[in-house]
Amino acid sequence: MDAAAPAVDLRSPISARASATAPAAGFPVATAALERIAGLVLDAAQAAGATAAETDVSQAVGLSVGVRRGDVETITWHRDKGVGVTVYVGTRRGHASTADFSDDALRAAVTKAIAIARYTEEDPAAGLADPARLARGVRDLDLYHPWALDVDTAVALGCEAEAAALAVDRRLTNSEGAGVSHGASEFVYANSNGFCAGYRSSRHSIDCSVVGESGGSMQRDYWFSAARAPEDLASAAAVGRIAGERTVRRLGARKLGTLTCPVLFEAPEAADLLGAFVHAVSGGSLYRKTTFLPDSVGKEIFARGVTIREEPHLPRARGSAPFDDEGVATEPRMVIADGVLQAYFLGSYSARKLGLATTGNAGGAHNLVIPGSEDLAALLRRMGRGLFVTEQLGQGINPVTGDYSRGAAGFWIENGEIAYPVEEITIAGNLKQMFRDIVAVGTDVDTRGSRHVGSVLIAAMTVAGT
Repeated sequence: MDAAAPAVDLRSPISARASATAPAAGFPVATAALERIAGLVLDAAQAAGATAAETDVSQAVGLSVGVRRGDVETITWHRDKGVGVTVYVGTRRGHASTADFSDDALRAAVTKAIAIARYTEEDPAAGLADPARLARGVRDLDLYHPWALDVDTAVALGCEAEAAALAVDRRLTNSEGAGVSHGASEFVYANSNGFCAGYRSSRHSIDCSVVGESGGSMQRDYWFSAARAPEDLASAAAVGRIAGERTVRRLGARKLGTLTCPVLFEAPEAADLLGAFVHAVSGGSLYRKTTFLPDSVGKEIFARGVTIREEPHLPRARGSAPFDDEGVATEPRMVIADGVLQAYFLGSYSARKLGLATTGNAGGAHNLVIPGSEDLAALLRRMGRGLFVTEQLGQGINPVTGDYSRGAAGFWIENGEIAYPVEEITIAGNLKQMFRDIVAVGTDVDTRGSRHVGSVLIAAMTVAGT
């Protein structure tokens, strides 16, 4: 903490890294200033009568450039900062936030949070995380890799991606544009149970989307690369080429009649299935009883052979974090073992509501990893005849019943190979049955997000077409 900040018993910084005395390149303020602000907020909360308090102080910077048909469409810079404060008066909770880092504004935010708390109902589940569960020492997960990207270079990369896409085939006649962005953020979380820590992270991306025309009909598709470190991004030319190839293969798409058949979800679409599972076994859905998977620990949820691990400490990964939003230490763990659910995703509040202990998931799941056994070509051969889904449209998931119905596009498969592209279809089923009907998971893992899963083959779903 800043030496000028008054010492109080509410806080005891344990951040393992040295505090920066000057802002990192691009950040509005130094790390030490974030820590000083966190200390001031906790001091003010104690002085105002809070029995417990927590605060999150953050800042972020970034650049985003969009080009279309070789011309610049957008250039966006952002420099954001903010403070959120949550206070507890007994079991009453109040929250307020501000983007003003001045001392007066911080004290005003605390005053508002206290006023809110005094008018809320008592809630026995409210409160800070168990001190025994707080992270003691913050491991470096290699999440911060700033990109010294100027506007001219970003524009050049966007144009390169778009040109590479349009060069794939003369039937690619238009572009929805290409984008290049870089961003970095930093936060400090502190609470009155003696926790104060934070870290920096970065996120960069290149994307491209183009339009093709054949036989009087038009198709579009896209591709993107995203990574913590710029050197881990695919080249702009590669992103564009893949976007172009994906669009070309959709030209001449047909409709299907209504039938029941195997469905293979391409890896990025399979990640959505995993997201629906996480939502169903997360604390909020469970204690509100708005889930199709209640009381499921110890029960077979997925097909035998399916394993899902949570790996919060993967270097440079999107979902990596040394601690959750409450300062609780994260740990690798098994979520699904041979199809059987081992544990939920809980923060302290939802855990108390359920009479359980936090799993270190305040703020959501971390990296979820599903091991695969076959490459995409092998999955297509195993399916033989069916639908390969490469895009889904709309929401179409009932979180209470598990009913699943979404618009889709992709390819019809015959004899284990792509026969022709398809469009304007709907796929339907129920997630409980779909999870149990998983035949195989691919090794073509998509690691751009926090759900690391390959393509997923499901034994049967209803496909509604003409």
